Amino acid sequence: MKKFLYLFIFSFFISIGIQGQEKKQVDLKALDNYFAKMVKDWDVPGASIGIVKDGKLVFTGNYGVLEKGKKGKPNAQTLYAIASNSKAFTSAIIGMLVQEGKLDWNDKVKKYLPYFAMYDPWVSEHITIRDILSHRVGLGTFSGDNIWYKSNFTAKEIIERIQYVPQAYEFRSGYGYSNLMYITAGEIIKTITGKSWGENVKERILEPLGMDRSIYSLKDLDSKGNYAQPHARKNDENYVIPWVDWENVGATGGLISSVGDISKWMIFNLNNGVHNGDTLLTKATRNMVWTPHNNFKVDHTADNDFDRHFSGYGLGWGLSDYHGRMRVGHTGGYDGFITAINLIPDENLGVVVLTNGVKSPIMAASYYALDTFLGIENGKDWSADLLERTNKHAASDTRIADRKSKRVLGTKPSVALDKMVGDYTSDLCGKISIGENNGELRLVFDNHPLLSAKLTHWHYDVWEIHWDHPQAWFGFGTIKLRTDNNLKVLGFDFDVPNDDFFFEELKPYKR
Repeated sequence: MKKFLYLFIFSFFISIGIQGQEKKQVDLKALDNYFAKMVKDWDVPGASIGIVKDGKLVFTGNYGVLEKGKKGKPNAQTLYAIASNSKAFTSAIIGMLVQEGKLDWNDKVKKYLPYFAMYDPWVSEHITIRDILSHRVGLGTFSGDNIWYKSNFTAKEIIERIQYVPQAYEFRSGYGYSNLMYITAGEIIKTITGKSWGENVKERILEPLGMDRSIYSLKDLDSKGNYAQPHARKNDENYVIPWVDWENVGATGGLISSVGDISKWMIFNLNNGVHNGDTLLTKATRNMVWTPHNNFKVDHTADNDFDRHFSGYGLGWGLSDYHGRMRVGHTGGYDGFITAINLIPDENLGVVVLTNGVKSPIMAASYYALDTFLGIENGKDWSADLLERTNKHAASDTRIADRKSKRVLGTKPSVALDKMVGDYTSDLCGKISIGENNGELRLVFDNHPLLSAKLTHWHYDVWEIHWDHPQAWFGFGTIKLRTDNNLKVLGFDFDVPNDDFFFEELKPYKR
């Protein structure tokens, strides 16, 4: 989901100032050719890339197609889901509320959401706005995402279930990327303003900046038009999947936007929150969100690709140094879309990469563009380098193959089908049912209808999951019955190998 971190009119050359160097000319035609080859090499269906410099969108490049098998091409106005790049909009809105005196960065979450609860009562009482925006609350990365993913829960119902998510590390002593905490921030915004996150982002940011292509609801997608289709990947092939509604979790990843609009957002941020002379974000807010509140270890004993000395997370932004310059950025992953935004404030430079596939060169494009505009001549072919790493990582992931190799054929379940059938409860996800019709077993999530599936016998008391709907982040999976010594069914356990949604946390038990 998940999990990663250019472009408008063509001019062949522009002159830019390079810190500590003579002015260099950037060959935009060569850059365009590089990106075109990159998109082809990575086999991503489509991509739109934009670069801003000194307050202007100086380069756009659009590649591939809106939808596999069709001829439509993307352009600078094409809409993509930007996913977790929405988090910076959330922290900006919180900052505006601080500026208005309606809350404080160090306010306790329970001041606004009395029902908010975590794994520990003391922690629940002491978690602050800054804590939830900097991923330091004690939850593991992506832990609990099954609560909200493809669910019909309201934001409040999602937050009420956070107490069941297991603790991963001591409060404020580590980092765990938590979408749940940004959903919580969105509900705080709603509580204070009486308006949804989407209404706030439209009124406070999109309209003032003239981001008239950007939307936060799928209801507006067709009326806007010119949007990319999301694609998943199976057997090294891309295939089209449906858009998924994230409006109820918009504060963590619900914005849909274009290169043209994101260029305005980047220019606004590079101008420290001032738009056309109007200060929407004060200096105090800018400094707060761009200060590391959660730091990551950097190996100072070895070289790295970026001459990096620090790395951390601010409030809605990732922070590090990039060849001696501060880098501010984020990535986003939504079903069938991977995106990235990267800013170099010292150089008034920003890069946005939007793609409609899950095998995506977002960072290859970002790094190559930054190196080119910064005049960094390291001979690095980021596309080739990161593609090789990506392919090696995929080849080394044998989790599914290992499970399939251990299947024992010819076995029978020890539990009769009628004993499996019934309603189960997951503290995280609510009711999950196993039903039977003419000998066929069905798995139904009461609050997650797009996760329904057919079950077929795998071996012993293990059953394979066959999802009814396309799934971008996971595929093969099984459930295993839990029984007592008398073979009474107590519940079942999931095993769905993937890096983003942890079904093993669900632990349904028989009602």
